[in-house]
Amino acid sequence: MKYVAILLLAIVLTGAGGAGGYFFFQKQAVASLGPEKADALAEKLARDKEARLTEEEAKNLRFVKLEPIILPIIDANGVNQVVTLILTLEVNSEENEKFVEALKPRLKDAYLQDMYGVLSRTANLKEGMIKVDELKTRLNKVSAKVLGEKKVNSVLLQVVNQRPI
Repeated sequence: MKYVAILLLAIVLTGAGGAGGYFFFQKQAVASLGPEKADALAEKLARDKEARLTEEEAKNLRFVKLEPIILPIIDANGVNQVVTLILTLEVNSEENEKFVEALKPRLKDAYLQDMYGVLSRTANLKEGMIKVDELKTRLNKVSAKVLGEKKVNSVLLQVVNQRPI
C-alpha cells in the first residue's frame, strides 16, 4: 500500500511540475523583449482587446467554406512538394455571405494567381515548412482586394497540408 501511495504522489507531483512549467514557459516575459518590442506588444494587446467581438456580433457571424486549393511548391529542380489549403471565410452578415458565395470562383482564382509559385520564391517557406501566419496575412490581403475591405473579417485556415513529391 505504501508503494502505491508513493507512486501516486510521484505522479501527481510530476504532473503539477509539468503543468507549472508549461504555463510558465508559454509566453516570453515582457521585460526581456526590450523597450521597443514591449511597446509594440502593448499596442498589439490594446488592438486585440478592441478587436474582440461582442456577443451580439458573434451571433451574426457567418462562415463560407471554399473548395480545397492545391498549390505546387516550385524550386530550382521543379515541383518538390504540393500544398493543400482548405479555407473558410468569416463574414459578419447574411448579405456579405451571399456576396462572397456569388464570388467564390473569382476569389479562388485570385488566391491561385497570387500564391502560385510564390511560396518558394519568397520568405514564406522556412526550412521547408510554410509560415502559416504570413500565408494567412497574404490570403486576407487578396480577399480584401477581390471582395472589398469590409466584406470578409478573416480567412480561417482549416487545413494546411504539405506533401513532398
